[in-house]
Amino acid sequence: MKNYIEEFKFFLQKKASSLVKTIVFPEGNNINIIKAACICSKLKISKCILLGNRKYIYDIAIKNQLMIDKNIIVINPDNIRHRYIENLFQMRKYKDIPDHQSSLNLLSNNIILSLMMLNQNDVDGVVAGIEHSTADVIRPAFKLIQNNCTNSFVSSIFLMLFPDQVLIYGDCAINQYPDSNTLAKIAIQSAETAHSVGIFPKVAMLSYSTGNSGSGISVDKVRESINIVKNINSSLLIDGPMQYDTAVSSEIACIKLPNSKVAGKATVLIFPDLNSGNITYKAVQRSTGIISIGPILQGLQKPVNDLSRGATINDIVYTTAMTVIQSF
Repeated sequence: MKNYIEEFKFFLQKKASSLVKTIVFPEGNNINIIKAACICSKLKISKCILLGNRKYIYDIAIKNQLMIDKNIIVINPDNIRHRYIENLFQMRKYKDIPDHQSSLNLLSNNIILSLMMLNQNDVDGVVAGIEHSTADVIRPAFKLIQNNCTNSFVSSIFLMLFPDQVLIYGDCAINQYPDSNTLAKIAIQSAETAHSVGIFPKVAMLSYSTGNSGSGISVDKVRESINIVKNINSSLLIDGPMQYDTAVSSEIACIKLPNSKVAGKATVLIFPDLNSGNITYKAVQRSTGIISIGPILQGLQKPVNDLSRGATINDIVYTTAMTVIQSF
């Protein structure tokens, strides 16, 4: 069973290493980021840029016997902020940046600096959030990466690496109170992400009720979202509403939803709201100790991914691999 997890991690590693991309880490002084960058370089997952204090980072590396090789570049962010003042000002001058000094003030934030590096194609992706809230990463990403992008929709998934399978959970980080149209978009984006990492999507739309056993606003919302998805992509395997146990257990599926092509075999699980999704992913991850990769953001024009502040080194490494894969 352990081999399944290792095989999937190797799949991500191999796919990322074939692309040769550069990922920037704005929280480069963080020890787990430094350790993860060293692993990413060693495994050839990506080239890495660490924004931070060069002496501090190298001292940490020496103390922890880490190798900072040629594929890891340490940059003092104070030395490059000026490069992006004009571009940031031009992007936002009619919105929330009235002058060049305001632009420079914003660029003192390393997350905003890293997003401008991505915007200007100086890097291929951003991985951040180990010392910041999700909002600190996502809000500027919407402004700087989705700037002037019409009809854009962003959601998130987690890759949950169980011993015998990988499940995709969505949306556990972005959309707080999704309506039926939003749930449909989350389902479609999550299915596309599943395809990108070699998982055949069988989408279970989760609820507190299975099939026709319940009714109410939240259950009806899930039913409507399924109809929307089927109208957009009739070939996608999707079913619901169903409870979590029905989605993942073939024995329970046979009892509760015996004619479903998804129940008991689901690979993509879509939660009805952010509350249920976020609580479930953290409960599962912490209770089982499995690797949880994400949140992986879907729908951005360029890849930006947010780390949980409790992210492990493995979480960071394979979130980086996903960021590389998204940049292709």
